[in-house]
Amino acid sequence: MKNVLKDKSYSFALEIIKLSRKIHHKNEYVLGRQILRSGTSVGALIREAEFGQSKKDFINKMSIALKEANETLYWLDLLKDAEIIELNIYQKLKSLNLELIAMLVSSIKTAKMNS
Repeated sequence: MKNVLKDKSYSFALEIIKLSRKIHHKNEYVLGRQILRSGTSVGALIREAEFGQSKKDFINKMSIALKEANETLYWLDLLKDAEIIELNIYQKLKSLNLELIAMLVSSIKTAKMNS
């Protein structure tokens, strides 16, 4: 069965890895590591939630993934405003991230209603 959230978060993580490499070449090591950590952890947490020990564990992991996605937005905004990344890259990644956030919010709400 296809899991759209899992697939999108994996694709997003790949894009974040590519961005991190570009940032690294600009000698922005700290910012590159920060966005790499938060941006890739979204998908990792979604994978963890998939095999959560309980509904509560699932909701907790998905909520942490949501927090990481929100933190990633912060780093994207900072990188754009500091003129470290181009506007088109920012817009693409922000759009993907907002889509993940909406899907996470929906998944969390659904899980809470069914618990």
